[in-house]
Amino acid sequence: MQQLCIAPFLTLLVLASPAAAQSYPTKPVRIVMPYSAGSNPDTVARVIARKLADSLGNPVVVENRPAGSAGIAGNQAVLAAPADGYTLLLGATGSMAIAPSLYKLPYDTTKDFDAITLLAYVPNVLVVNSALPVRNVKELIALAKSQPDKVDYASSASGSISHLSGELFNWRAGVKLRHIPYKGSPAALNALLSGEVALMYSPVPLALPQIKTGRLRALGVTTAKRSSILPQVPTIAEAGLEGYQATQWYALFARAGTPKEIVTRIGGEVRGILGIPEIRASLASQGSDPVTTTPEELAALLKAEIAQWAPVVKASGARAD
Repeated sequence: MQQLCIAPFLTLLVLASPAAAQSYPTKPVRIVMPYSAGSNPDTVARVIARKLADSLGNPVVVENRPAGSAGIAGNQAVLAAPADGYTLLLGATGSMAIAPSLYKLPYDTTKDFDAITLLAYVPNVLVVNSALPVRNVKELIALAKSQPDKVDYASSASGSISHLSGELFNWRAGVKLRHIPYKGSPAALNALLSGEVALMYSPVPLALPQIKTGRLRALGVTTAKRSSILPQVPTIAEAGLEGYQATQWYALFARAGTPKEIVTRIGGEVRGILGIPEIRASLASQGSDPVTTTPEELAALLKAEIAQWAPVVKASGARAD
């Protein structure tokens, strides 16, 4: 008798999913942001949220839950909500791909979240204090080899993408730059400008004004392609360290189990938004290179990035703050 009672109920659930997706959304949608207001990922999320609200016909709000580079508080907020597409996550390299190697997380970033679409690649730029006697990546490598463990580099935090970009450089180049963590990228940049450290891997928008004034010298960007707002600066791989790539990316996720039809709807809307020339130009001017993927492509990227960063974290001995 129990089986006869349960079967019709399960059938109704299966049939209800497409219907729910067709009526989605019937209330505001929120994008949980594990970073502070005004940060680069926050800017990307808010640009998308405004346009997504128009296309969905319902408000889309960005909710900031900053709590360190691991993004644990924000990720858990999404996992605590129903898997109905009304609570989304802005995930990034640090919170989704690096954190699993640094922390004992209370969730699995590859299993507990449904990938929707990549949003943007954000190059960091390797900048040195203009007083440092190096003009390019090869000269920096030569200097580091002649002075092991004496050339300091700043980062926004231990275990951050700016920290591990330096550790990847050490690993690839066979050198030992010494890591000095600070509390955030602005503090790290101030240390670089004052001469406390020799170099850092900075978000492009943060370093750009100082590059233009000549106080900082840009040696290379960390991504596989050149930055759209620093097209004259080569990639680090082009500049002499073959195979180097340390990509900061932002992507949209939902809690695992969200109806596929809703994931498809959101992904389609966001890909359309990022195809608008004005939106692309706006994000590019702030240092973000818009790019989209299918859910399957984003899921594959996440797994590949976790595999890439795990040995770098291990080799560096990096520990979370």
